[in-house]
Amino acid sequence: MKKYALTGFLILCTGVLLAQDKFFTKSGKIYFDASAKLEKVEATSHSVIAVMDTKTGAIQFAVMMKGFEFEKALMQEHFNENYVESDKYPKSEFTGQIVNNKEINYAKDGVYAAKVSGKLTLHGQTKDVSAAGKITVKNGKIQVDSDFEVLLSDFKIDIPGLVKENISNDTKISVECQMEPLKG
Repeated sequence: MKKYALTGFLILCTGVLLAQDKFFTKSGKIYFDASAKLEKVEATSHSVIAVMDTKTGAIQFAVMMKGFEFEKALMQEHFNENYVESDKYPKSEFTGQIVNNKEINYAKDGVYAAKVSGKLTLHGQTKDVSAAGKITVKNGKIQVDSDFEVLLSDFKIDIPGLVKENISNDTKISVECQMEPLKG
C-alpha cells in the first residue's frame, strides 16, 4: 500500500512535468537529529522522492516515515508508534518554491545559494517553512542540499515528561538529493 502511495505521488508530480527542466530522484536522503543532553536521537532515510522544475522553481519532497533508520531498533519502534504515529500519518511532504530561482543558472556548472519557502506536512500538521540551501549543477545533474530546524511541538508531536531530557523539541533536518533529468 505504501509503495503504491509513493508511486502515485511520483506519477501525480511527474504527470505534468515532461520537459528537460524537470528533475527528480527517488533515492534522496533526509537526516534528522533530535538529540538532547542524555540521548542521541538521530535517523536517516535514503528513499526520499523529490521533483523539481528548474523553469518555475517548484519543488516537492515526500518521505515515508517508516523509512527512517535508527541505530537502536527500540528507538525506531518508539518513533513510529509513539511519536510520529506512522500507521496514522505514513508520510511527510514538502511542497514549495525556490524563491530566488532566477539567480540560479541551471545550464552552467556551479554552486548556487538557494532560498526555499513552502509548506511542510508532518504528523498531520502543515506549517510554513523557509530554509536556505545550495544547489550544485554538475554535468547535467542537480544536487539539492539544505539544513533547517523545526519544533516537534509545532507538528503536535508530544514528548512525554519521562523522556523530555532525552529528546529535543528543536530538531535539525538535513536534506540531500542528487536529481537527474526527468525523461518524458
